Amino acid sequence: MDGNGRWAKARGLPRAAGHKAGAEAARKVLRAAGEAGVECLTLYAFSSENWRRPQTEINDLMGLLRLYIGSELNTLHREGIRLKILGDHKAFKPDVARMIDEAVARTAANRRMTLAVALNYGARAELVKATQDLARRAAAGEVAAEAIDEAMVDAALDTADLPPLDLMIRTSGEHRLSNFLLWQAAYAELLFVDTYWPDFDGDALRAALDAFAGRERRYGGL
Repeated sequence: MDGNGRWAKARGLPRAAGHKAGAEAARKVLRAAGEAGVECLTLYAFSSENWRRPQTEINDLMGLLRLYIGSELNTLHREGIRLKILGDHKAFKPDVARMIDEAVARTAANRRMTLAVALNYGARAELVKATQDLARRAAAGEVAAEAIDEAMVDAALDTADLPPLDLMIRTSGEHRLSNFLLWQAAYAELLFVDTYWPDFDGDALRAALDAFAGRERRYGGL
């Protein structure tokens, strides 16, 4: 979800206003995804590199996260949406981490759809952690090193209980993955759009899904 800051700058608004508009866009896209029958929607909300941003902006983002959880949790639960977190949200302030844990626990049994939110997430760090876990298991004799395969790596990732990634969308005209779901994106369709995230709405998602439906996926075959 890229372009909040540039969206705000283009309107002479503070970056915080862009993040607030981005949260509203997330609400619209989640609703449209549910209506379209999407099984899992993953949103990259805060990367492990975002800690380099000014503290005031980080504080604004944390405040927005508190507000979003507080205002949307009942709706998520009522609509049967399970909340899943990718990354290490324990690095956030204790009250934020606690709110996240409570939201995950409350929605754990929901099955209509999964909303996965990447918080303090980086794909390289995820892969390092998975590799370390498998190395520890091999050293302990729980698994033979030569027996480690793709399925075991999949099971060690944050996304272990999520369906395979089909479509990755990046907004705002950037044409790179920026350390997001690098392993999972191996056979995903990639879609880069010029729209800033706050302007990406239900219609934009439906257009993206239509574009995805028109692609032929061969996975190396003919």
